Amino acid sequence: MTRDTETATLAGGCFWCTEAAFKELDGVREVTSGYAGGHVEDPTYEEVCSGETGHAEVVRVEYDPDALSYEDVLQVFFTVHDPTQLNRQGPDVGTQYRSAVFYHDDEQREAVERFIDELEAEGAYDENEIVTEVEPFEEFYEADEYHQDYYEKVKAGQGNTNQRYCQMQVEPKVEKVREKFKDKVKA
Repeated sequence: MTRDTETATLAGGCFWCTEAAFKELDGVREVTSGYAGGHVEDPTYEEVCSGETGHAEVVRVEYDPDALSYEDVLQVFFTVHDPTQLNRQGPDVGTQYRSAVFYHDDEQREAVERFIDELEAEGAYDENEIVTEVEPFEEFYEADEYHQDYYEKVKAGQGNTNQRYCQMQVEPKVEKVREKFKDKVKA
């Protein structure tokens, strides 16, 4: 990470979905899948999937703040997942799939709290309450290499067996970003 980037750490269900959506954005330098918010040091994917580590599947988004604001990042995040689902996103169920923002400083904390308050005031999710956790960032554990750029690997036919999952879960999120954030998508 260079000095001209900022970092957001976000949990919005399966990290394959969130990673692919954020990789579409101009100004995003890197998106890395991993784990945060738990009590086990350097957990494995299997340990996180057990729900016993307290970790959530997250993405670390490194972006150029001159091209993309933190509020832009939040807007995309709250568009590509359902922040009203407690401990799940679609077919993925468990605390590891919870909605959470791990803020890196007070400025991010204030921004996300304000953003959620505004969404709730405007009734953005009808009658449903936003259950997104807002927690201080403590540690990020990078997921194994085979989880990085997962959607791109599936599309390239590189041996991943979850093609149907990607078609049903990842592609709609990528398409939503391309449609709703046309002015922020990479050319």
